[in-house]
Amino acid sequence: MSVRAQWQRLQHWAERRLPALTRHRRQEDLPIELHRRRIYIVPTGFGMAFTLLLLVMMVGSLNYSNNAGLLLTCLLGAATSISMLVAFRTLNGLRIRGVRAGHAVAGEPIDVTFDFEARHARQAVRLDIGEATQAFDVKERTDVTVSIPTEHRGWLSIPRLRVWTTWPMGLFRAWSWVNPHYAVLVWPRPEITGPGPTLPLEDHRRQRLHVGEDLASLRDYRSGDSMRHVAWKASARHENLLVKDYEQPQANQEWRLDWRHLRGLDNEARIARLARWLGDALAQGRQWSLWLPSEAIGIGGGPSHYARCMSALAVLP
Repeated sequence: MSVRAQWQRLQHWAERRLPALTRHRRQEDLPIELHRRRIYIVPTGFGMAFTLLLLVMMVGSLNYSNNAGLLLTCLLGAATSISMLVAFRTLNGLRIRGVRAGHAVAGEPIDVTFDFEARHARQAVRLDIGEATQAFDVKERTDVTVSIPTEHRGWLSIPRLRVWTTWPMGLFRAWSWVNPHYAVLVWPRPEITGPGPTLPLEDHRRQRLHVGEDLASLRDYRSGDSMRHVAWKASARHENLLVKDYEQPQANQEWRLDWRHLRGLDNEARIARLARWLGDALAQGRQWSLWLPSEAIGIGGGPSHYARCMSALAVLP
């Protein structure tokens, strides 16, 4: 068994036996400040070995009346005590002002950023959340980003995190548990392959026209056409008067994505298919609307509209 696994077993045992270690396990509102009542400190393995070495040095110095050796032992002992105080002061007064998260689909890690603040600079601080560890320094305000794994769509509460340090000499480990009251929204995972959305019948029979700036074609003159659009050079080579046509077929049709059109699929399959259609529409630069049992989202496009629709899918029951 590795040293890390043994340490975790010892930690879990201590939390069960000592309720004081877990009194901050309940979720807390931001901002959260670390203070002396919630900071714990123990010697590391290296610290215990160093302490044993000092004891041996002290016994040897006293036995042989070696004043220089005794003085060196006392100086190292004082430095050890000071290192314990420095480790405590590194965490004391540290604050988590806020938390913010990015976007991710189920099964992919989501980035969560913690906003740390301190009155004085702090060095060699570490943040553990799940299996992820991030080292950082705090200079008044610092953002620390950690990736959290996701499995299912919907709201995901941030797990309890640990802030710790062994600064400055690695002789003592000071730590504190933090459990912020914050949840991130995980988007649904799109299906890999499947049919495309069904377009309205009228969109198959005709293409809507819009007025563009580039010349599309030449056509026969119709009553009411502006004389400025007459192609005089081209008309001279034909019997009829020709006019420049600036109307072009609209390239991207609007997609009307409707939950009710996916009969025969269960809810999760419907959500996955709609999520894939939303991604296709965004990639193709289309406009789309989305009808869900909980709400109807109007026509729009772009990343912000995509985020709104994906968030609506994520919170469906």
